Amino acid sequence: MNSFTELWAVVSQVLRGEVSDIVYKVWLDDLEPVSFDGNVVTLSTVEFKRKIIEQKFSTVLHDAFEKALGFGVEVRLVNADVSAQAQTVEDVEKSFHEDNTFQTFVVGSSNKFAHAAAQAVAANPGGAYNPLFIYGRSGLGKTHLLNAIAHEIQKNNPSANVLFTQGEAFTNEIVRGIGIGQTAMTALHEKYRTADVLLVDDIQFIAGKPATEEEFFYTFNTLTQAGNQIVLTSDRPPKDIATLEDRLRTRFEMGLIADIQPPDVETRMAIVKRKAEALDLNLTDDVVQYIADRIKNNVRQLEGAVKKTKAIVTIHGSTPNMATVQAAIKDILNESRSEKVTVERIIEETARTFNADPADLRSKKRDAQTSRMRMIAMDIVSDMTGMSTKAIGQEFGGRDHSTVVHALREIKRQKDKDSSLRTTIDNITKNVQESD
Repeated sequence: MNSFTELWAVVSQVLRGEVSDIVYKVWLDDLEPVSFDGNVVTLSTVEFKRKIIEQKFSTVLHDAFEKALGFGVEVRLVNADVSAQAQTVEDVEKSFHEDNTFQTFVVGSSNKFAHAAAQAVAANPGGAYNPLFIYGRSGLGKTHLLNAIAHEIQKNNPSANVLFTQGEAFTNEIVRGIGIGQTAMTALHEKYRTADVLLVDDIQFIAGKPATEEEFFYTFNTLTQAGNQIVLTSDRPPKDIATLEDRLRTRFEMGLIADIQPPDVETRMAIVKRKAEALDLNLTDDVVQYIADRIKNNVRQLEGAVKKTKAIVTIHGSTPNMATVQAAIKDILNESRSEKVTVERIIEETARTFNADPADLRSKKRDAQTSRMRMIAMDIVSDMTGMSTKAIGQEFGGRDHSTVVHALREIKRQKDKDSSLRTTIDNITKNVQESD
């Protein structure tokens, strides 16, 4: 086979023979091939489907690729909204949804400030707010606004050199460039430092990576000194990105910071109606209200519920009534349902805050950074769950309860002296609570 696209076409045919038509259309049909390096296949889909596919269809996918290739490969699934690599606006047009424009962004009290700021930047790049830093939880529309800015700038100035990347993708490019050598780094400098507009989604992923932070520092300075526009998004404001270098934090804060909060019920209903109209799906007001009342914190999931309803209606020839919608959003509701605070989630959030591997907190590693993260996580587990020191020790790699007691005493001593540490712990706790 000459390309990954051709391989995926063959695998798709294999999958059609392995699962029912309905299963294929609902769960596998919108999988998008991202990359294949000979050992690892990466596919993307929307987040709520990704987790279910990993649980129920990972073996089917693995077997389908093995049949098509004649040998086994690792299959990875990523969130479609964060899988894009650095691109020009022309590529952005091809790879992002066409309806991610200002005209299709539903404005409410929770996002109107960020929306207005994004419009101002798109109308006057480099002359309004530079940088513009938009933050908020996943699924609230940050990527939509970035895409809308790209569309608007392209419409007004088709020759503008606009780059769209993601924090993790930027990091990976720098790592590869360093591995290749100076020629590759020179090419990266030329690529990023000559952009008229640089849009970076999830910038928090560069924090704690010194080489990447240094490269972005110089890129930031070069672009802003030339009057070129930078727009950044993150899941938290600059002051709460714990391992971000101070020199970058101060630069991120020198422009305008705008947050996006979960939408109120009126905005959620408007989002559902807008998406249904775009899909030519006629939803009654009670059905719209039902969806909006049950999916409260994620715009992407609201849109996903409408898409899935449309799929079921199309496949079965049914009407989009209450029963249809209840069936359509069952998996989303399960995904969104509050769960008991677990040690696993606390460990994951602590590791994410410090851009570390969650496994390190349970490992035998004893370097200063890992030990400090582990103590912080233990402290939060103790506060949020009320577990005994013995039980906490078992969760952290089978450590003795005396080790936990020492950790809790030490972190308390540090909190009493360090206000920034208290803030970090408060933010981790808040993020864990909000993810319920």
